[in-house]
Amino acid sequence: MNLELRHLRVVCAIAETGSVTKAASMLGLAQPALTAQLQRIERTLGGPLFERDRRGARPTALGELVLARARVLLPAMKGLQDEAARLAGTGSVMSRFRLGGVNSPILGGLVHRLAADQPQAQISTYASWYVDELAQMVLSGRLDYALTGVCGDATPSAEFGLAWRAVAVDAIFVLLPETHPLARRPEIELGMLADEQWVAAPGDGCFGDCFAAACARSGFTPRKMYETDIRGCVDLVESGEAVALCQATFRPISGLVTRPLAGAPLRWRLLLGWHPDATAAALADRVFTHATTAYTDSLARNPQYLGWLADNPGFGAQSLAGIPLADG
Repeated sequence: MNLELRHLRVVCAIAETGSVTKAASMLGLAQPALTAQLQRIERTLGGPLFERDRRGARPTALGELVLARARVLLPAMKGLQDEAARLAGTGSVMSRFRLGGVNSPILGGLVHRLAADQPQAQISTYASWYVDELAQMVLSGRLDYALTGVCGDATPSAEFGLAWRAVAVDAIFVLLPETHPLARRPEIELGMLADEQWVAAPGDGCFGDCFAAACARSGFTPRKMYETDIRGCVDLVESGEAVALCQATFRPISGLVTRPLAGAPLRWRLLLGWHPDATAAALADRVFTHATTAYTDSLARNPQYLGWLADNPGFGAQSLAGIPLADG
């Protein structure tokens, strides 16, 4: 039998879990099948790789040697596969656009504009609650662009090596039932919401350090926090059980209102990311322009926010040349 990368993954899984049974579960194999595979690997390498007893499986000297090599080879092979996926294709022509989005208000508009601009290209989308998941997929060549957001002045992790450009900077509003006592106010001081319960969707967002710090500056600690999907958030607000933070571009829903927080204590930056060595980099400016136009189009559905933007320069769509985000 010739040793293959999948065999090295088996050895690493057993060492990582300390158990053949646990390794089989992690790899999605039956325990007898994994035991038989380990025996074949050991015969190929000329000796036992693990000492096994009731306390689990511990690498032998030979096992340690194999593990040391495997921990170099497996990441190197994964890196080769990722590089090949990113660099597949030539020139600046793309036959497909794979877009990932985190709760983006403009994904539909971006897809519509890309489809009109590139009628022969295939366009696909992928949804995630987490920026890092999308960044990893761009890095590995499974996505071409990530349309994500970050709170305040934060930037996505630099470990993925992506280039990021800000499409827009938006204020964070509060979502209330129209029967709420504060719903008629043109803007709301955050401290006025000190006695409210809150609801948020999972994943990346302004709930966390930014929100906690803003509440602390307003002299209170948030009460109970619910976590659910977007539909569940809307349901809880409609019921009067909670209020929610929302992007200012949130499309109005009958029975609910959005109101700006006085002084705009929270901001959300909508970003477009890509890998600078991928084919997608050649068309990044074009895709960015489509994203910015889709954002501008989305404002037409929200005259309240358009009026707010007129009084608050520095928010809204960002110019192509004026974004101080460098490659990650």
